Amino acid sequence: MSKILISNVKYFKPSGEVETANISIQNDKFEKISAEPVDKKNFDTVIDGCGKFAVPGFVNAHTHASMTLLRSYSDDKSLMDWLQKDIWPIEEKMRRKDIRAGAELAAIEMIKSGTTAFADMYGPSMEEVAQVVETSGLRGVLCRGIIGFANGDEKLATNVELYKNWHGKADGRITVMFGPHAIYTCPPEFLKKVYAEAEKLGAEIHIHMNETQTEISDCIKNYGKRPFEVVAETGLFDLGTLAAHCVWLSDSEIEIIKSKKIRVAHNPGSNMKLASGIAPVPKLLQENICVGLGTDGASSNNNLDMLEEIKLAALLHKVDTLNPLAIPAAEALKLGTEYGAKAVGLKNTGKIEVGYKADLTLFDMQGVEWQPNYNPVSLLVYSANSASAETVIVDGKILMQNRELKTLDEEKILADFKACANQLTGKE
Repeated sequence: MSKILISNVKYFKPSGEVETANISIQNDKFEKISAEPVDKKNFDTVIDGCGKFAVPGFVNAHTHASMTLLRSYSDDKSLMDWLQKDIWPIEEKMRRKDIRAGAELAAIEMIKSGTTAFADMYGPSMEEVAQVVETSGLRGVLCRGIIGFANGDEKLATNVELYKNWHGKADGRITVMFGPHAIYTCPPEFLKKVYAEAEKLGAEIHIHMNETQTEISDCIKNYGKRPFEVVAETGLFDLGTLAAHCVWLSDSEIEIIKSKKIRVAHNPGSNMKLASGIAPVPKLLQENICVGLGTDGASSNNNLDMLEEIKLAALLHKVDTLNPLAIPAAEALKLGTEYGAKAVGLKNTGKIEVGYKADLTLFDMQGVEWQPNYNPVSLLVYSANSASAETVIVDGKILMQNRELKTLDEEKILADFKACANQLTGKE
């Protein structure tokens, strides 16, 4: 039994308000949250929360962790030009050790910026990513990214094996989904195969949807219908779905999202950089559709900083709608925490609430960017940066304290990563 006390700390309540309390963690859950005095002798670890702000750990609802190896490898191009000419060819050269090195660096970057859970879709060797999740202490919602028109059946089989070998492992911190890449890489007949395999196992789906206008027009040209309409006919959406991007949506597609209870991963940074467009997030929220936030891969963002994504979401939709109330600060923070946890299918996660999983990030409010301390939520979203993340706890275990990593050897990982990146790309 492990007991942690965070004393006298300001924390973000599920209501969106901020209060000061003592937060007690027992094993993997929040045990008590109260302003009442507590006996510190009853705890194994006591963290002084004075001058700190506790928020639920950030949930990165869509990323490709091992793409840290391709950060700034190719920039300032449209999505398909970027993918077909630069990204897919170099990814063909990746080996198991590259996937491992990229995921390890991603884990460090995520922990140090306050992320506690991530939904990851990538190519072969996802077992390496699972092992990094196990070692690092993070939560991972993993799937094998499946491109159906090239050895699709073989790739689908690896996703089946990933599910059988890793779903529910690492003390329950690993969830495995199935990852058909997109309608433009997975024809409807192949999506039916994905549905059949996932349905047998009770697995959910993680898929890219409606990211660009070209994707929409090509789908209509090839199948006579828009992407959500085509995929819905395969049965795939009946399994529980996390749909990344969802930038260009018709009213009928929003109705499909709503009726099938599809959860959306909004990626404002990546969508802006690739000039893909602006997802109609305020409208989705008004329709009570679950929306989380993702960074996408570090090759199209170019970082895994969820606090930056939260700020971008808050600002982008204000200017898009010409409405300063479109996404208020507290709502933006929920997109990156509570809503993100729901989006990736995590239960009892994403809130600082008794009985919920003890996933939490402590931000140090002593820096100049936090002064004056009128409103911690506003300061976190609009003023602070992720370097203020001081302590990270996942499942009741401390992964970082006072900016010191507890589960990963940063120096060794960085050296291994640089060697892999140089060998893979030939760039220094």
